[in-house]
Amino acid sequence: MFKMPAEWELHEGTGLAWPHNEDHWPGNFSPIPHVYAAIIRALAASEKVFVCVNDEAMEEAARKVLQTEISSPLLEQVFYLRIPTDASWSRDHGPIFVRDQDGNLVVTDWIFNSWGGKYPPWDQDDAVPQHIARIFQLPLVQPGMVLEGGSIDVNGKGTLLTTEQCLLNQNRNPHLSRGQIEDSLRRYLGATNVLWLKEGIIGDDTDGHIDDIARFVNSSIVVCAVEENEADENYQILKWNYEDLKTMRDQDGSPLKVVPLPMPDPVVYEGNRLPASYANFYIANRAVIVPTFRCRQDKTALTILRELFPTREVIGIDCVDLVWGLGTLHCSTQQHPSRI
Repeated sequence: MFKMPAEWELHEGTGLAWPHNEDHWPGNFSPIPHVYAAIIRALAASEKVFVCVNDEAMEEAARKVLQTEISSPLLEQVFYLRIPTDASWSRDHGPIFVRDQDGNLVVTDWIFNSWGGKYPPWDQDDAVPQHIARIFQLPLVQPGMVLEGGSIDVNGKGTLLTTEQCLLNQNRNPHLSRGQIEDSLRRYLGATNVLWLKEGIIGDDTDGHIDDIARFVNSSIVVCAVEENEADENYQILKWNYEDLKTMRDQDGSPLKVVPLPMPDPVVYEGNRLPASYANFYIANRAVIVPTFRCRQDKTALTILRELFPTREVIGIDCVDLVWGLGTLHCSTQQHPSRI
């Protein structure tokens, strides 16, 4: 039996992959390395940052950007890993770390098929956990099931949140039943209590990842994205999720406390509704980085999260350009829990 630590538990660092696939931000790639610099600057004040780069040229390009935008003391917290990737969404292709019965860190290497085969090639992304296990000299376990890190959220006590739209999708594990999927989540992540929401937000090409709609902020409190505009196409979806969460219980049978988190104004680029959500925040050791979208709800969302994370600095990072790649801060990061 393994157990996945909650995101707020102590990290050794955070893993990212330097952005390089311009096809993921067609016509608007140039701002993206600078957004990553802002992410790394916020994280490096809190913990180590491990940056995957494909080759020496990419490492030099990343160094050039970071050296102009991050102070020297913080740069000492940045470590480059020569691991090739097809894309930079580390949450989904990166390793999901768990602890064994003795508390030792283990890398789980789930199958990554690019969100149901949407964006070939993905063979380099699928191999990332194997490289991480080798570099950090950690045991590797392969559950043999398609799973992305953004499709699950855990409270570290046995409760896991996910969506039917994603994990039960025929483009992931068509040969597995809900019960068989739950068995794998229990065996490899320690999820004794799996909570299923129905679906995710409009514009999410991941088929309803949980990290855009509902997140644990501690073992008993969940923030849930809600849309106040009844005419918005996300309104009913998010209302159902919120109502479902209020009926759900944790691994001990206690009701969850559900805190509504507003949605930003729609972000539309070239006629496409993008998956902009404040729920795509990332929890570091001493900070919480939160995507912002240049609208009035930014301030409200940051205020709510500051109240929920009183011991961490809550930092807004402009993600209007980043979300054109159909993901933001949580999608770009993957925690490396402390070995201790």
